[in-house]
Amino acid sequence: MANYTASIEKLLECLIKLPGVGRRSAERIVAHVLGASKDEIRVLSESLNKVKESVRSCQICNNLSEEDTCKICQDIRRQKDIVCVVEKPSDVTAIEKAGNFQGVYHVLLGSISPLEGRGPSDLKIDGLIQRIKQGSIKEIIIATDADTEGETTSLYLTKLLKPLGVHLSRIGLGIPMGSNLEYADATTLSKSLESRRTI
Repeated sequence: MANYTASIEKLLECLIKLPGVGRRSAERIVAHVLGASKDEIRVLSESLNKVKESVRSCQICNNLSEEDTCKICQDIRRQKDIVCVVEKPSDVTAIEKAGNFQGVYHVLLGSISPLEGRGPSDLKIDGLIQRIKQGSIKEIIIATDADTEGETTSLYLTKLLKPLGVHLSRIGLGIPMGSNLEYADATTLSKSLESRRTI
């Protein structure tokens, strides 16, 4: 084991807690920090503090925002009557990168996972129901993950929202563009067949 100072060890411990950062990556980051100027590190430190202090959840959709409502909810060009329901803010970012969705979002801030002790009451569903009851939404697109928790959440939302008279749809799941059928696993192929659409 390397003979690091107490302050370096403390920084390594903090970095290893970050997702996707192992011991080797943490050591590379520390080496970069030690080689960087004091101004660079000050800017990094200030940026971390600024994010923690100023970023909060949008009051309408729960997406990340530095104001009461996020930029997407504020955008008058967006179709406010089509709401895409996702599990986390990073899902909004992923869909926005695709560049073809012009509706708005509702972020649940989690998924139903009985094994981890998360039930429907732990999700931000009430705000979605209120938005539907206001009568301005014509379609809800459920875009939860294609894992067990995401499917459980999707089924729960479908059962809960169907009686409210809003059109419900689920994102298509299955074969990614540019891939070959022979390399797809059985579950993915099965979901692809289930998610087929009329052409």
